[in-house]
Amino acid sequence: MRQAMSTLKAFSEKERAYHQYQARQNYLRQQRSIQHYQDALRAEAEQARAEKEAALAEIERMKALLGNDKML
Repeated sequence: MRQAMSTLKAFSEKERAYHQYQARQNYLRQQRSIQHYQDALRAEAEQARAEKEAALAEIERMKALLGNDKML
């Protein structure tokens, strides 16, 4: 009887360890997914910033050209 209980306890401990391992793996997968999403958002924001700066530079260039034409 003791041997049977010992065997059942060992199975329970292994099952508990397995579930802890699976929970950890799921947590790590979720964290990688969140990190990937954040990286994508940062890249998108950086691209938008660069496009805005380029547009503002183009506006300034056009203003300068228009200012030069008025002087002629």
